[in-house]
Amino acid sequence: MIPLGDDNSGRRNIPFVTWGLIAANLLVFALLQRWGQNTAFTYAFSTVPQEILTGHDIVTSSRYAADPFSGARYQIPGLGQTPIPVYLTLLTSMFMHGGLAHILGNLLYLLVFGDNIEDRMGPARYLAFYLVTGVLAGLAHVGFSALIGGNLLVPSLGASGAVSGVLAAYALLFPRNRVRVLFFRFITRVPAAVVIGFWFLFQLINGMGLFGSGSQAGGVAYAAHIGGFISGLILTPFFIRRKARR
Repeated sequence: MIPLGDDNSGRRNIPFVTWGLIAANLLVFALLQRWGQNTAFTYAFSTVPQEILTGHDIVTSSRYAADPFSGARYQIPGLGQTPIPVYLTLLTSMFMHGGLAHILGNLLYLLVFGDNIEDRMGPARYLAFYLVTGVLAGLAHVGFSALIGGNLLVPSLGASGAVSGVLAAYALLFPRNRVRVLFFRFITRVPAAVVIGFWFLFQLINGMGLFGSGSQAGGVAYAAHIGGFISGLILTPFFIRRKARR
């Protein structure tokens, strides 16, 4: 169920912050990450759970691994030196992505659902909400990785945690808004609560596999998605403008 658009009839303002966040993510991916090819930059500014837990930068060497199916060997880059305090990677990692599908998926959800949340909260509050839920999502991933004994040297990155917070806000504020979705080969309209509910259920189902294999499954930090969503549910009432509350 892929969202294509939503009901914007009640929106009053141009979503400059949402568009700016989308542009920032695209620019970082294209210019700094070089479409995912600049692994040195990516690994230096991603969130590494062990660094967050200890407060110290960790540098490791590259290593080789073998694909279990084909037997082909490939190189896994080591962690490079982080030129900023490691805690700031909770912010920088929010603007980086692991691949084209990763960034396009995140930005599609942000484009569809972010504008109405920005309109309801106001630009400044919305930006703060986005960043706070993204950081809390990163901390959820770090904490869960430590809790289950996952690999604390695996870096995480992406806007997924912050976008999860936006989805939670949308589910609270606009549950009945009709969302145009691509469902298999058909385009139809369904309530936002259904779209976001299916999305969250998907995160839970995939996240259940984390208990035996670490906090990432298939390279996706589902604990961050769930943490960002729960953070969004809790924080949304505090970020709505007073006039909107009344």
